[in-house]
Amino acid sequence: MNMIIKHIGLLLLLTFLGLQGFGQSNIEDLVKEGVQYHDNGDYEKAIATYKKALEIDPKSALVNYEMALSYFKKGDYKEVIKYSDVVLKQKESYMLQAYMTKGSALDLLGKTKKSIKLFEKAIKNIGGHYLLYYNLALNYYKMNNFDMAEENVIKAIETNSSHASSHLMLANIHNLRGHSVQALLATYYFLFLEAGTQRSAAALEMLQDNFGRNVSENESNPNAVDIMLSLNNTSQFGAAELMVLMLEASKSLEENRDKSEDQLFVENTGSFFTMLGELRKEEDQEIWWTLYTAFFYDLAQSEHLETYCKYITQSSNENSRKWLLENNSKLEDFDNWLQN
Repeated sequence: MNMIIKHIGLLLLLTFLGLQGFGQSNIEDLVKEGVQYHDNGDYEKAIATYKKALEIDPKSALVNYEMALSYFKKGDYKEVIKYSDVVLKQKESYMLQAYMTKGSALDLLGKTKKSIKLFEKAIKNIGGHYLLYYNLALNYYKMNNFDMAEENVIKAIETNSSHASSHLMLANIHNLRGHSVQALLATYYFLFLEAGTQRSAAALEMLQDNFGRNVSENESNPNAVDIMLSLNNTSQFGAAELMVLMLEASKSLEENRDKSEDQLFVENTGSFFTMLGELRKEEDQEIWWTLYTAFFYDLAQSEHLETYCKYITQSSNENSRKWLLENNSKLEDFDNWLQN
């Protein structure tokens, strides 16, 4: 009798495990199907497919997150919050993704302050992921709180220096403040990470504007320029800002008049990077010096400065695009230098 009971018990266990495995397999198949609909832009079919998966496991973190993502693309932000909350309450997997979708949904619903609180909670609960810092900074930026935006976007960069959008935001913050040196550094680095997009073209224009921000032609003397030194910048960058102005003004000198804009851009970029490297002090530990200046100073001392300049200007400079096509070996050498 005991043997029969044990045998029946084993069969029941095996049947349960088999059904569990079947259910999991079914969920994975449905998620794959839903993701395909989502990627094709058919969010209604994606949501309908995920709902079938939720009938098997209503608490599946993966399925609830995918539901939230499809509702986000559909623009139904209240549903985004609903399904994100299912994930967050479990405190297991897909937490980062759920925080991101919910926080973005709150912001788009006009609840930016609640979104800020959520991202701050997320950083406390699951750690400082660069995307959490970036989105927190983005919300502060939208509210014109540039101090908090800068504080958090710098944390994003310190966490992941390869995140191009963080450098662009930092550049925009200092561009709005009228801080040419900081805006230039962050823009140069953004263009190093992202050189051939629409954002790159706008960033390149901002970079060129910051070089010539306070330099203008002299109305009474066509051979002279007027320089206006901004008082907005800190003493830490005051000397550097003056030297940027002098570099821009030097374009009007006799020895530079026969040089092309492309040639002057390479020369002035190298002078700017070298100047900052020489100004850097041992006690300077902010990213302006430890990340940007350290990298750019080494670049200016290398044989790859011209390649870098052609690479970052390709979005809106036909000459640069042509040069890159004709000098593929120099691009490869530059890439090898970056790897070392």
